[in-house]
Amino acid sequence: MPRGLNNWSAAEVVRFLRQHGFTHSYTRGSHFYYTSKVARDARQVCVPTHGRKAAIHPKTLKGIIRQSGVAEEEWLTW
Repeated sequence: MPRGLNNWSAAEVVRFLRQHGFTHSYTRGSHFYYTSKVARDARQVCVPTHGRKAAIHPKTLKGIIRQSGVAEEEWLTW
């Protein structure tokens, strides 16, 4: 069931990124950085993990989607 931009936890975002070829690069505080090459572009995504079960704000998720380079439709139908 597609849920849109609501109720994504940090763990779910990380799981999605890993399934799309992103690897953990480094951690700084409670922010995890993932890198990948999407369509020949090197991409870096910052995922805030302020509590693994806490929902990520929809505007923050939009930023993560933009950083990743993966189509928004793919995120929303996952």
